[in-house]
Amino acid sequence: MKLILKKPVESLGDAGDIVTVKAGYGRNYLIPQGLAYEASSANIRRLEEEQRRAQERSRRDYLEAHRRAAQLAGMSLLFHARAGEDGKLFGSVTNADVADRANESGKLDFELDKRSVVMEEPLKSLGVFAVSVHFHAEVDAEIEVRVERAES
Repeated sequence: MKLILKKPVESLGDAGDIVTVKAGYGRNYLIPQGLAYEASSANIRRLEEEQRRAQERSRRDYLEAHRRAAQLAGMSLLFHARAGEDGKLFGSVTNADVADRANESGKLDFELDKRSVVMEEPLKSLGVFAVSVHFHAEVDAEIEVRVERAES
């Protein structure tokens, strides 16, 4: 019996795979559990169309991520913060602060989301840091973040 998997099934395949299984396993387990549906010619055509659309969407997302990363290339953000004598900040600079400052710069034609800004932990000292921005599984960009002492 030929089936198209709706969800990944261990030791059988991933979602969208066309698999051949014994009729009882397909009729009594895979189909009733919602894990697969019959691989008729109409369903196979529908699956191929969905895969084609998914590839187009993936390519569009990849190109858009590259475009956004190019806008961030060479961007430098300056933060003034109060700090102690040893250079430790009395607060911190977070990913939300970086995203807000980048959006306020007026150089971007999109809204940078704070969840895209990747930081192990907030910046808590004076200095220059490279902060990564994740747009796509294959596309990252870096922003230079300068944290300087605020004039009291």
